[in-house]
Amino acid sequence: MANIGNLVDRTYREYLEPMDDIVSYTTLSTGINDSVTSVVFDGSLLSVEEEDALDAGSIIEIGQELMICTDLNAVTNTVTVTRAARGTTASAHTAGDIIKITPPFPRRNVFDAVCDQIKNLYPTLFAVEVKSITSKTGYIPLSGSTDNHLVAPIKAISQYTDFSAGSDETGTVFAGVAVELVDLPNPFTYTDADGNSQTITYNNNGPNNVKAVQTYNVNAGHTVFVTFKKKFVTPTLETDTLATVGLEDEYEPIIMAGVAAQMISGRDIPTATADYITDQMGTSNFPVNSASNIRTSLLRYQSDLIEQARKDLRARYPEPVTINKIAYT
Repeated sequence: MANIGNLVDRTYREYLEPMDDIVSYTTLSTGINDSVTSVVFDGSLLSVEEEDALDAGSIIEIGQELMICTDLNAVTNTVTVTRAARGTTASAHTAGDIIKITPPFPRRNVFDAVCDQIKNLYPTLFAVEVKSITSKTGYIPLSGSTDNHLVAPIKAISQYTDFSAGSDETGTVFAGVAVELVDLPNPFTYTDADGNSQTITYNNNGPNNVKAVQTYNVNAGHTVFVTFKKKFVTPTLETDTLATVGLEDEYEPIIMAGVAAQMISGRDIPTATADYITDQMGTSNFPVNSASNIRTSLLRYQSDLIEQARKDLRARYPEPVTINKIAYT
């Protein structure tokens, strides 16, 4: 399953790192933990000039961590570094990990830009989640790890005739149910059906509230399948899957175009990178006349992709009729 790290890699591959002008790099010869300051690299991948670029004052990148070089031993292929430079976090790295020398687009910056672009998709685009809820009298608190990102019910149906052993499932009747999504304070304490006090607290990122659902026009005890509109969940790790965040695969080009525009905003970019992005935009029928117009063309391309995705969402999930905050589907 695709994850955020794959999306970052694809952004480099398709926009930020043309193959004919790739950043000087080598690999880590020996794994390191999050505190050692000696980095042993594979010298066979570097020219003399590239190896000299590892001397004091240079910046290298392994994973999302930036390090400042303070000394180079060209005999042992060892560079002494200051860890966790420029606000990055020191972490363990394994042998074979790529070491980039003075990268123009640090991976942590690209990851943060991906997170920004995902957050900015809402409310034009939204994630969708279907939850199975048992109807009851009164409110039904939701305690899923990202349920505070739920925005509004789109539709809800209930299975009015339960399946019986050996019965023909095609005879089961599903009918629409009216539901209401309620915002509650975070944390929220309530008394359950057994008389026990329960507390729900959301500690993750996102809206600072607890969500609950109330159902109408359905007897207690029925299973209600509610489709919710949901804000995208901001990734925290590259291993977070697109499904966890709420992204569909077709949103990847939207994110990548926005990240590329964000990364080149207000800065000079390498000529090879400018030419590479220009070629990429040309294949997408968004020709670029000069490097200064790259960001504008990327944003236009992203806007067209967003509009197409928005039309698809509206076709699949028409807005329900809402009366007094109760959604009727």
